[in-house]
Amino acid sequence: MAQIDYFFAVNSPWCYLAGLRLEEIAAKHGAAISYRPLDVLALFDRTGGTRPMARHPNRVAYRLQELTRWRDRLGLPMVLSPTHFPVNPAPASYAIIAAQKAGGGDLGGLVHAILGAGWAEDRNIAEDEVIREKLAAFGFDPNLVTSGLFDGAVAYEKNLEEAVERGVFGTPFYIVRETDQRFWGQDRLDFLDDHLGSL
Repeated sequence: MAQIDYFFAVNSPWCYLAGLRLEEIAAKHGAAISYRPLDVLALFDRTGGTRPMARHPNRVAYRLQELTRWRDRLGLPMVLSPTHFPVNPAPASYAIIAAQKAGGGDLGGLVHAILGAGWAEDRNIAEDEVIREKLAAFGFDPNLVTSGLFDGAVAYEKNLEEAVERGVFGTPFYIVRETDQRFWGQDRLDFLDDHLGSL
């Protein structure tokens, strides 16, 4: 069974636009997914990227055009300028890490729902109430919001370190563990699909 290490940020519009395509591709090829939420702004700082708020207006304008194009192409509802952006990604990330450790629910659905809470529902994904709601909706104990804090914080930092060591520089980022093939961006999921099909 192939293993996909999925490095993502719960506050990334591009991770939201990935939808559930990764999960569909993994199911098609019998691959497993290891979800690795991380602090994408810290990742930019470590790997030569520029935080969105510090980018040149030309880049900001083009990013907005691209988000609009992909939103329309994929047919996903999307708030292009969410009320709660930038948002603290740590609480939701900790909860996802705790949910993955606990097992028993739909982890891919949870990840997409948290992303959607920010980018489609215009809600604050740093609020415990929002995270609890999504945990419960996808078969997890909503108390993981608090009980998983310590383990989540430790793993969150480790995910960033591992990402830097393994060549990650943005999100979403997918690495097939067996071949060390790396794919950056939701628009590279077709290449990931092809690669898994060739194994």
